[in-house]
Amino acid sequence: MSASLKDKLPAPEAPLAKAVVDALPNPLIVIDEMERICMANVAAESYFQASSNMLIRHRLGDVVPFSSPVLGAVAQARATSGVVNEYSVAVGTPRLGGERLVDIQTTVMHDAPRYVIVMLLERSMALKIDRQLTSRGAARSVSGMATMLAHEIKNPLAGIRGAAQLLEPALGSEDRALARLICEETDRIRDLVDQMEVFSDERPLEKSPVNIHAVLERVKRLVNAGIGQGVTVREDYDPSLPPVLGNKDQLVQVFLNLAKNAAEAIQQGGEAGEILLTTAFRPGIRLTVPGTSERITLPLEVCVHDTGPGVAEELRPNIFDPFVTTKPGGKGLGLALVAKIVRDHGGIIECVGRERGTTFRVLLPMLRGASAPRDFEGENLP
Repeated sequence: MSASLKDKLPAPEAPLAKAVVDALPNPLIVIDEMERICMANVAAESYFQASSNMLIRHRLGDVVPFSSPVLGAVAQARATSGVVNEYSVAVGTPRLGGERLVDIQTTVMHDAPRYVIVMLLERSMALKIDRQLTSRGAARSVSGMATMLAHEIKNPLAGIRGAAQLLEPALGSEDRALARLICEETDRIRDLVDQMEVFSDERPLEKSPVNIHAVLERVKRLVNAGIGQGVTVREDYDPSLPPVLGNKDQLVQVFLNLAKNAAEAIQQGGEAGEILLTTAFRPGIRLTVPGTSERITLPLEVCVHDTGPGVAEELRPNIFDPFVTTKPGGKGLGLALVAKIVRDHGGIIECVGRERGTTFRVLLPMLRGASAPRDFEGENLP
């Protein structure tokens, strides 16, 4: 904190004020009338990748690009002597070399109007929730379409197949092959409709306390038994995680789908690679359940990392939508079903690009009434 700002606070309160500002999870800096940085909290040091001692030697224009929205928000706050908010703004820094999507909030200090407070609120969690809600809406659309398809298509398909079977014995060899082709194609369409029909199942899940590590160990065994050479499966678990209230079979389906996709991506790349299954406890992530005032926490993090070629950046925001796929000949229903199951468990799933490969991150609520990790005694793995 600069000497001029320290003078504004009584001596006993200055250390406390600094501690409070440093405890804020969002980047916060204070700018004087010369656009010089007078103070930066710990989160700002991380965001700008520079120490506070280094930052206070520079002007705001030195750490954000020319014509950055941050500069405009500061100028507007000075002009109006009020609070200025800018939402969903891409802000880059010379050190970062890229842009992050943030909300900007600027305000003039009323007791010292020469100073402007700038706070950046990163929108990563807001975007995760927004994307999850978009996936939920897409899943509901598929649900309605699946119900219609089951009624309007499956019955005529059965009639077409039956007619082809009745005609086959009376046909010549060439025509008999065409009749068999009709049967095979109707079976293929029926199987596709059956896959989509899963989305129309909105019955409440049968839930019980589930040890997520038991789920992942089963997935690991299934993947090891079903994949070829060149893929190694490793794990890095937090053994103290509390249980999740969920359906064990459906959770196995979620992580088996993700792990098999990872294995196929590695094999398509043509090089040896690995899948890493990780778990962790991440307190502090809270969200409001849509349509209610209930707030839930999602502290249980389960990740499936792979070293494959990765998912294209432009495809990642829509990867959980139906019919979106990176596989040649894929139907694009697997990840949409994964998103539905995670939604039914009250969780969130996201696809994160890495320097090499992809990470699918699932956040789940823990069993209500369960103790925090240090007090939890988990069940034995099978």
